[in-house]
Amino acid sequence: MELVLLFDHRFHRSPDRTIYSPLQYGYTFLQKRYLRVFDNISVIARVADVSAGEVAGRQPTEGPGIKVLDLGDWTGMWGFIKARQATVREMRRCMNRGAAVIMIAPGGLASIAYRYLVRRNYPFGLEVVSDPYAVFAPGAVEHPLRPFIRWLVTRDLRDQCRRAVGVLYVTKKTLQRLYPARWMDVSASDVELPEEAVVGGVAWTHCSSIELGGEGIAERRGRRKLHAPFRVVTVGSLTQRYKGTDVLIEAVARCVRAGLDLTAVVVGDGKYRPALIAKAERFGMGSRIRFVGQVAPGEPVRRILDESDLFVLPSRTEGLPRALIEAMARGLPCIGSAVGGIPELLDAGDLVPADAPAALAAKIQEVLRDPLRMEEMSQRNLRGAQEFRSSDGDERRKRLYEHVRDSTLRGDA
Repeated sequence: MELVLLFDHRFHRSPDRTIYSPLQYGYTFLQKRYLRVFDNISVIARVADVSAGEVAGRQPTEGPGIKVLDLGDWTGMWGFIKARQATVREMRRCMNRGAAVIMIAPGGLASIAYRYLVRRNYPFGLEVVSDPYAVFAPGAVEHPLRPFIRWLVTRDLRDQCRRAVGVLYVTKKTLQRLYPARWMDVSASDVELPEEAVVGGVAWTHCSSIELGGEGIAERRGRRKLHAPFRVVTVGSLTQRYKGTDVLIEAVARCVRAGLDLTAVVVGDGKYRPALIAKAERFGMGSRIRFVGQVAPGEPVRRILDESDLFVLPSRTEGLPRALIEAMARGLPCIGSAVGGIPELLDAGDLVPADAPAALAAKIQEVLRDPLRMEEMSQRNLRGAQEFRSSDGDERRKRLYEHVRDSTLRGDA
């Protein structure tokens, strides 16, 4: 059976017409995840043309059994509206072939497809990766229609979860509580570690989609640094403000003013990068906060993590953050804001409120000035990362995909 996969991810197309993903959605990832159950996959998504240099070293997405149905490249509300016709056209073709449908939500394409599917009483599965009510909270996204979009997308996601024949959540309980499924649900965090990376009605279960290489989980972190200078690191997109990088800048400035010799590295890129660099300059932190831009996954990111003393994720909203689990797998002490799935990963003593630079600065100082605590955090995080071995989640995820496949064959609604 064919699977149609819809989500708002933007793929990249090189000059030779090969399609790549800037994130983890290469051929091996999709093959391992979905081709265990389905015969072939059609990915309905946006595709942007880029230079050959921007895709160097990446694995192509398309291959035997996997193709990308190109909706063109668009952004914003008007782009979303114009994409509706193309999305419905591709959906109609796939549904006429009897394909199963899985949507990654929340997202614009999922909302378009959802209405089309419901009108035709067609079954579908859902993968819920974030809370749109938090994503569109004040301060997280800047848009004149933000309140309306927040209400609409939140309402849509609740309806989608109630109508889906099966729902997969990236958290153990947070998103399930906010957006409950009516039929079958599985908890499968979108962070997963291959087995070789690990060193040292209604159904309920729990599992994980981040792919780390064999070196993904360190056996043990080296001795903690006892004296300054210290280095903190954060990893996340700068396309929107919900990663809280601006909060980290203020916190670093507070730490330095309090006498802590500290530098920070920001990994990630997006339209807010120039504004964040300017903010660092205004706070006098231009020489202490380094913006390194987008870094290739795997060894390049691990190298930056291994050279750091503390990982900080001051997000305003999260599902279950890939970057945090990668840092935990390297044995880094981690501090995060108490939002989304982060409290499912970190000890309560390692959490701070969102949008609270003073509290974050105090926590950073508290941790970096206590080597014993840093070692305890390191070992606790290494133990927590063991949970995200791929074998732990593969079978549970497979069970949900089989349920979506069988529901489609039966014509369930």
